[in-house]
Amino acid sequence: MDPAVLDTALDRAPVNDDGRSGATLERVLLADGSRVVVKRFDPSVDLVMRFSGDAHGREVDFFRRGILDRLPATVLHPIMDGWYDDNGLGVLVMRDLGDSVLTWKSVVSSKQARTMFGAAADLHAAFLGSAPDGLTPLGSILSLFEPRRIRPYAGETLVDYALRGWEYWPEVAPGEVGERVLALAQDTAPLVAACLALPTTLVHGDLATVNMAFEPGRPGCLTLIDWGLAAVGPAEVDIGRLLAGCAHLFGPAGGRGGSEPIVATLEYLIALQREATGPAYDEAALRLGLLAGLTWLGWNKSLDIVEHPDLAVRERERVALTWWLHQAELAFETGLI
Repeated sequence: MDPAVLDTALDRAPVNDDGRSGATLERVLLADGSRVVVKRFDPSVDLVMRFSGDAHGREVDFFRRGILDRLPATVLHPIMDGWYDDNGLGVLVMRDLGDSVLTWKSVVSSKQARTMFGAAADLHAAFLGSAPDGLTPLGSILSLFEPRRIRPYAGETLVDYALRGWEYWPEVAPGEVGERVLALAQDTAPLVAACLALPTTLVHGDLATVNMAFEPGRPGCLTLIDWGLAAVGPAEVDIGRLLAGCAHLFGPAGGRGGSEPIVATLEYLIALQREATGPAYDEAALRLGLLAGLTWLGWNKSLDIVEHPDLAVRERERVALTWWLHQAELAFETGLI
């Protein structure tokens, strides 16, 4: 695509970035009548880029290297073209997925959940032992919310949330396991080393429902967006991140979106992962992936427990944290870390 095509656009409108990446998104009506979404990368306004050491927009390079051409048939992407502008900053042009993109309030049905876990398993199997180099370092992802790394950015809303959440952690997770999780959150190096000692593959790096779409007419397929944190690591890191951030959006049967007990939902999702990976399922590795998810997003859980205005959400997260701490204890018992 000629970048000049964007100069003759008939209409432009900002897109609400529900994934909170910080990237600038526009819905653009081109002169030929087609609609696309244009994503521009700029570390001066994108905290995640700064936290992960991305100076130009790694997702553009990821696309231009043809890595997405190796995706399995069940995993789709919306990128049509990409380039770097005169300032060396990335620009991506994507198919407009419209309302097929999930939000933080979307209810994930049982059928969608099976498709989701099956597609993730296919992705991980396709790149097992052969993930490309030059991606976001796994350490940059797992340490994304290390207090010492983000404290210089205090005053940014996301940073202030994370710092406050970790300050609450000793209160909501007292005891030895909670202390060990907090120690890892403050220094993720041992966790990174343990993860990289496992078999590695291409991981999306930010596997969350808001980075997913179920497109009409594409049954059995999952469309993934926001590949900027793609990395080399164990598949279970993706699963841990998905469960840590999004488990409350699933139901154990029928996708009732949190109307079932949260622990039952979490166990249901573990069962889906076991089913999707089949003989490749590695329980010890999954424990480590769950620990990584808790270490990454534990601040959000403690923040919800202490500050969320909905008392039902506070209770849900309090109950869930007991489950997560038990998983952390099991991870420590594996001896992997």
